[in-house]
Amino acid sequence: MTRPSVLVAMLAVLMVSACAQVPRNPVDRAAFEQLNDPLEPMNRQIFDFNMMLDRYLMKPVAVFYTDTVPSDVRSSVHNALDNLNSPYIFANDLLQGRFRDAAHTLGRFMLNSTYGVLGLFDVTADSGGPKYHPADFGETLGVWGVPQGPYLVLPFFGPSNPRDAVGLAVDWVADPTDNVIGIYSNAAVDARTGADILDERARMLGPLDDIQRNSIDFYAALRSLYRQNRESMIHPHHLPSLSGE
Repeated sequence: MTRPSVLVAMLAVLMVSACAQVPRNPVDRAAFEQLNDPLEPMNRQIFDFNMMLDRYLMKPVAVFYTDTVPSDVRSSVHNALDNLNSPYIFANDLLQGRFRDAAHTLGRFMLNSTYGVLGLFDVTADSGGPKYHPADFGETLGVWGVPQGPYLVLPFFGPSNPRDAVGLAVDWVADPTDNVIGIYSNAAVDARTGADILDERARMLGPLDDIQRNSIDFYAALRSLYRQNRESMIHPHHLPSLSGE
């Protein structure tokens, strides 16, 4: 699916009016507002679509990848992808005023790109230095005080909200790595995107299976975990991170 097509799908979701009916009972209304999921009927339909896509495509491919590719090779692929993310993470660290994190990101990128053989090896973390941390423009908007808005499930991308959906669009347009790679090959940009998706799904095989097996309502469980994870990124001292990084 091309990026313009995905953007059209995202915009269509944001334009669809499929709100759940607001309860009249004060207690039920308070619980409804606390969930902040007025689009739940539509969100659950999109969630079911995403789960079907994952069941018949994404998960089997991820399982095949983990079963056939040695763990050392998968680790190197993951390290290289993290390293390619570093320039954009550095920019968001600066925009968020987290200058120490920005210095760590820049130092990691320089060391891992050289001594780590283009990022295939995370020599910085392996030697006791700072570890990788994610950062994106949706997080930056949150640090700036932009409200998240109602919970939103995006086709193909899963849990989100209007603020993070806007951030995702900016991530695509402004990522310096993709902009540089795109000068030489659009296919290389698509390959990087595909590798990112495959790597992330493979790393989440165990955790997602555990959540689904132990939750009564998988949709509600992912909604809660997503919000906690985003909150921990925006206010890292308030909650422990659930990102696994």
